[in-house]
Amino acid sequence: MSLDRRSLFRAGGALAVAGTLPASAAAASARQQERVPAQAADLPTRNPLVEQRADPFITTPVDGMYYLTGSVPEYDRVVVRGASTLDGLATARERTIWRRPASGRMGGYIWAPELHRVDGRWYVYFAAGDSDEPFRIRTYVLESDKADPREDGWVLKGQVVTAWDTFTLDATTFEHRGKRYFLWAQSEPGIATNSNLYIAEMATPLELGSAPVRIAVPTLPWEVQGFKVNEGPAVLVRNGRVFVTFSASATDARYCMGLLTADENANLLDARSWTKSPNPVFTTNDATRQYGPGHNSFTTVGDQDVLVYHARDYRDITGDPLFDPNRHTRVQKVHWNDDGTPGFGVPVGEGGPVVRLSPVDSPRLVVRHHDYRLRVDGDVRELGDSQFRLVDGFLGAGTTAVQSVNFPDRYARVDGASLRVDPYEDSDAYGRTASFVRVAGLAGRDGVSLRLAADPARYVAHDGVGRLVLTAPGNDRGARERATFRLG
Repeated sequence: MSLDRRSLFRAGGALAVAGTLPASAAAASARQQERVPAQAADLPTRNPLVEQRADPFITTPVDGMYYLTGSVPEYDRVVVRGASTLDGLATARERTIWRRPASGRMGGYIWAPELHRVDGRWYVYFAAGDSDEPFRIRTYVLESDKADPREDGWVLKGQVVTAWDTFTLDATTFEHRGKRYFLWAQSEPGIATNSNLYIAEMATPLELGSAPVRIAVPTLPWEVQGFKVNEGPAVLVRNGRVFVTFSASATDARYCMGLLTADENANLLDARSWTKSPNPVFTTNDATRQYGPGHNSFTTVGDQDVLVYHARDYRDITGDPLFDPNRHTRVQKVHWNDDGTPGFGVPVGEGGPVVRLSPVDSPRLVVRHHDYRLRVDGDVRELGDSQFRLVDGFLGAGTTAVQSVNFPDRYARVDGASLRVDPYEDSDAYGRTASFVRVAGLAGRDGVSLRLAADPARYVAHDGVGRLVLTAPGNDRGARERATFRLG
């Protein structure tokens, strides 16, 4: 097959990596996205979701609505937007529900608001400095009895008082086993850190009902880069455990996320109940061009847990990173390992829906790359190795390429009888070995099969011993099942 397709190569390959496609390629990509199962398509495919909204917090659905708040670059107000879908938040009208005073207390920096529905009322917990001392940061709370948090009627209820009158920020609240907890970051006298993490029980949504318990101090190398910071806690209760993600180090490309874990039956006010993972769980990724991911929250789409976070799309910053405005709100699916712990993978770059492929005859396995060779494995802890995008192929309309998420310059490519993920090349040979036709599953229409575009008889399949290969399944039932994959 002769190819006069250099422009197609560039559209489907190099330009796909950059996130820009000509109109014809974009239309084909949209058609492919329509065929992605609803479970994957429910998540937004735009990246970022909302520009210049750092420290993002998105509620779980309340009466069918998602609400988003976060830090604005001016650090001067609290904003809320709402939509019936996560994707709708990108273009939703934003309301300013509170603005800092012109002078005096709370007239300084306004940071990291969180929006919570508690006992039929809305509360915003936020950090604020004073006009003459903007880094004299303390935690304050707003309250509204309206059904919609975008409405007027917010009332400033004052400061949330903690044990020390020191730098305090990034408060969140959650309920567990009939008790409501407050979780926040603070500088404690006598400890030479910028901020540690604390938890206390709440007496009301406005005040603490117990003494603070310190549950995390930045001591590990990845927590003390630039500044000694543990901040931005977020809570996820799943699989018999209470997970708390948090952010660490300076707010540049060194910013990253850590993880604390407690048994759901443990006393959460006992510091011994909490274990810190030794390594960060979400970090800068040069390949995807996502830098300084962190200060996250969690929401849900159906039964899927969704990570909400900010990151920049460049590493180098001029001046103080706090005043660089381009920390954008991003979202991606949380996966769960076989042991019940969360897997976050890498911060994904631009592109369409991210999927994992599981063979229908071995649903606990997923396609992944290891040493750039494609295979099927179970309990893949390196989540990014098992995430792909099905994008426009290199042989024109109707063809599909399988793009690696954590190495977006690489695509699945036939290498003899097996497959690899190899860097894109602008050549006819690459196009023939990296282009497939996506069809209904050979072993059931709830799956998909990938036929090599240059050889209609051969399909991508697993060989039963872990390798991903090309086969000609014919009418053999077992072979057709090994060549059929479900997307999740």
